[in-house]
Amino acid sequence: MDDQTRIELEAATFRALQEHLMEKRTDVQNIDMMNLAGFCRNCLSRWYQEAANDRGIEMSKTEARELFYGMTMDAWKTNYQTDASDAKQAAFEVAFKENVGDKA
Repeated sequence: MDDQTRIELEAATFRALQEHLMEKRTDVQNIDMMNLAGFCRNCLSRWYQEAANDRGIEMSKTEARELFYGMTMDAWKTNYQTDASDAKQAAFEVAFKENVGDKA
């Protein structure tokens, strides 16, 4: 497979993942994703931001999140985020430290 085809397939895969998380599975909470998989929608938006910045494109965390989420974080939280139990929050602290650390 040539590089251009690989890049196009990777981009299509990313778009499918983004659509799945943002349109089909809005019920899945970021905290649950982080606790189980070690990443969440915010991580994906941060990786998007980092890729842009690595290519000399200035993009803030807020801008990247709005591009990935298709809305502001406040709108996402209002529409889809639910309260997390103390146990989930404690597990998140561990998962965040192990998977994100001081990258956020």
